[in-house]
Amino acid sequence: MATAQDTTQAPAPPANDSAVRRRELAAFLRSRRERIAPERVGLSRGRRRRTPGLRREEVAQLASVGVTWYTWLEQARDIQVSAGVLDAIARTLLLDANERAHLYTLAGVPDPMPGTEPDTVPPSLREMLHQLEPIPACVQNGRYDLLAYNRVYGRLLCDLDELAPEDHNCMWLAFTNPDWYSALVDRDETIRLMTANFRAAMAEHIAEPAWKTMLRRLQRASPEFRELWERHEVLQGVSPKVKRFHNARVGLLHLDSTRLWLAPQSGARLVAYVPADEESRERLHRLHAEVVGDEAAG
Repeated sequence: MATAQDTTQAPAPPANDSAVRRRELAAFLRSRRERIAPERVGLSRGRRRRTPGLRREEVAQLASVGVTWYTWLEQARDIQVSAGVLDAIARTLLLDANERAHLYTLAGVPDPMPGTEPDTVPPSLREMLHQLEPIPACVQNGRYDLLAYNRVYGRLLCDLDELAPEDHNCMWLAFTNPDWYSALVDRDETIRLMTANFRAAMAEHIAEPAWKTMLRRLQRASPEFRELWERHEVLQGVSPKVKRFHNARVGLLHLDSTRLWLAPQSGARLVAYVPADEESRERLHRLHAEVVGDEAAG
């Protein structure tokens, strides 16, 4: 007696895990590359640019890797990738701590430097900055990037909220922003010390794209910076001292600069400016009141 054939299909073999990871990695890299405006990394947009964000060859150049190799990575080819190359790509693509961790996980490579320079500021730290008002305070990283700041700091030397995010860097502003460098009463000494600090700090990050990009931007934009850079002066940190700022709204301020390190000393720090005399204290209160009033009116 004939029996009916068993038509049940065997289950499909599981997808290759490494292939899935490579495809996810490729898609992730493309998405991060396409979100970065060329100006953020010191490149010209040009008139013929059709690719959203950066081109593959631009990422490869900034990360100091081969164009073909990086293209294969975005094509999910089965190639080997080292922790050092991933680090260069993460910095070129301006990945935050979560994105960097995701990149290393998809690549199946341990991150040798997890969380060494946090470019994301947690809500608790932002609240601390707010609670410090009327004392101006900010969070900077080793490149002088401004990662966060309170309202008073945002109006201390110029109107930071009016500037593009890629210009939120104290070195860049001290050399290129007229309002910022006009507010530095002792500007010549300030920019000399900042340049010496930047050179000393960069020794630990000499091949990293974000540092090289900032250096190129400054060299292209400022003959004054180029002259100071060529002196090869270095300085490891700055002793606490009274800084003098001329605020456009309230006049001369004498402020004690205090740094609280949030990471190793080449990493992030909270910087607060405490009034050094009663007149400066009163003027900071006035500035705070005006900033709050502007916020309420706007």
